[in-house]
Amino acid sequence: MEFTWFTLAIFATFCWGLSDVFFKKGTDPNDRYSHLRILIMIGLMMGLHAVIELIKLGWQYDIKNIISYFPVSFLYILSMAIDFYGYRYLLISVGSPVASTSGAIAGILSFKVLGKTMSNLQFFAVSLITLGLILLAILEKKESERENLNNSEQINKKNKMGAVALLFPITYALLDGVGTFLDDVYLSKHFTPEEALISFELTFLILAIISLFYIIVIKKQGYKLIDEKYNIYGGLFETAGQFFYVYALNSNSVVAAPLMSVDSIVAVIFGRIYLKEKLTKGQYFTIIMISIGVFILGFYE
Repeated sequence: MEFTWFTLAIFATFCWGLSDVFFKKGTDPNDRYSHLRILIMIGLMMGLHAVIELIKLGWQYDIKNIISYFPVSFLYILSMAIDFYGYRYLLISVGSPVASTSGAIAGILSFKVLGKTMSNLQFFAVSLITLGLILLAILEKKESERENLNNSEQINKKNKMGAVALLFPITYALLDGVGTFLDDVYLSKHFTPEEALISFELTFLILAIISLFYIIVIKKQGYKLIDEKYNIYGGLFETAGQFFYVYALNSNSVVAAPLMSVDSIVAVIFGRIYLKEKLTKGQYFTIIMISIGVFILGFYE
């Protein structure tokens, strides 16, 4: 069965949204190595999937691809590390919408620099998604500040850096946006989706091994899989999302990247259900706005 770029993008969006929620659930605000624990689990899961992909290819893979693809892998992994570090200080419903503007950045770069085409309707949809993400981030920040006034002790424990903590998802958005743009370039001219996926996953595996050594041997911190339940769930969904993402980006990057950025909507909705947070009318409105943009991209490609 052959999937369209839109279906693949929706799968990636759903998986990434769930991974955000699980990673947030598994983050201990008092653990200074919580971001490394997330990276370790992602690297282990992706390393396992890389082996599966290599078996499918009959081990026909040039190991030098890891080096050639490293600029893209580096930007992705660095952006994720920064974003995960911010999980200690921000609610998922605040950080995820801000971070997800990276898709719009990538789409605009592909449109402007690579000269890829976009119809007026698609441009409208991308603009609608981008505006919705920005409004959602603003509304979430205001809601967080309101809750902070009503219950400062509880909220400050999660948001003790205040508005400064927004620098984490903003930095992620910029780095990930550039990384996605470079990924588009690599997939267009140098790499097949399989080569890009394996290269990224093997690089992540190497990072996971180094981080595991750092935590256990150098910092003398404990690491038990039984304590990483939520990170395991998140790692599974993150890896699945990466798989769908590569093929979606390879098919239609200029609109697929902004579309996949709405994983924040999945994160917000499931975060409200699973993490017991509430949505305001304004937040519901922005979610509907973004959903309309998704509908347009999917049915008027």
